[in-house]
Amino acid sequence: MRVSRRLIGVVSLALAAGPAAAAGSVWVASQQGARATRIERPDGAPAASVPVASSPAVVVAGPGGRLYLSHPDGKAVTVIAADGASRHWPVPGQPFGLAADPDGRFLYVGDWSGNRVLRLSAETGAVEGEVAVGRDPAGLTLGANGRLYVAEREGRSVGVIDTARMARIAGIPVGDGTFALAYDPVRDRVYVANVRSNDLSVIDAGALKPVATVPVGASPYGVAISPDGRRVVVTNQHAGTVSIVDAEALSVAATVPVGRYPEGVAILGGRAYVANWFSDDVSVIDLATLKEMGRIPVAEGPRTLVANQPALGEAGR
Repeated sequence: MRVSRRLIGVVSLALAAGPAAAAGSVWVASQQGARATRIERPDGAPAASVPVASSPAVVVAGPGGRLYLSHPDGKAVTVIAADGASRHWPVPGQPFGLAADPDGRFLYVGDWSGNRVLRLSAETGAVEGEVAVGRDPAGLTLGANGRLYVAEREGRSVGVIDTARMARIAGIPVGDGTFALAYDPVRDRVYVANVRSNDLSVIDAGALKPVATVPVGASPYGVAISPDGRRVVVTNQHAGTVSIVDAEALSVAATVPVGRYPEGVAILGGRAYVANWFSDDVSVIDLATLKEMGRIPVAEGPRTLVANQPALGEAGR
């Protein structure tokens, strides 16, 4: 287990109410702490903490306030309902990346060791389909027209799946060490963080081709897009920074120092929340000033986040 590196005297945020303090919350999955923690607005303090199975890797939100967490070592997915009740689904292979169908029917799961994507029933966890993809599928994201995008880490590519047919219809070349990706419905783009080539690939989702490459910091690991599509936020794991990319100019507008080993990132209400794995906290960045506002301590080993979740029940408080 990683030795805890919790910061002493972490800044306590007092986030003012107003347009930037929109309703909603951010959920953080902590690997070593085996917990999902809710950060509520507007004060920024952790508001609830739900124990989960060991070593959660990825957390995503589904309809109706539901959360899904993957456990690659445990070969399982945890499902947390809006009332705080949880279930544990066995999943074949090594489940890592997740994407939840917005209509609540399916959960897509990347099998890291099996080089495939599974389609599960979002209600029962039963496997209802699968498709072969490139080596070591990492991040997943759903786009328009029923397309699922898969970061194929060892293939230097993004696989495109037609979810209606569960068929891989394209492989798009990108940088080295393809890991995280996010879909922008405003510009119909997919942004891809490439861990080894230290850059961000930009894909035209309609044409299914790369259109730009943006250099960022060392080992870009996570990526998120502001709701208006103007900012792309990239965590740089080895640099301890976040690159904020101007989506119009396709250049880095600011580089913001954060905690140690930043990984996941989520955006809510004009702020980016960054999981600092080795600092055991979450950095909060104001996307208007492009500066870190402070840090929120959470359970040991925060790795991924998801935003805009309704609060779970008080059972996990």
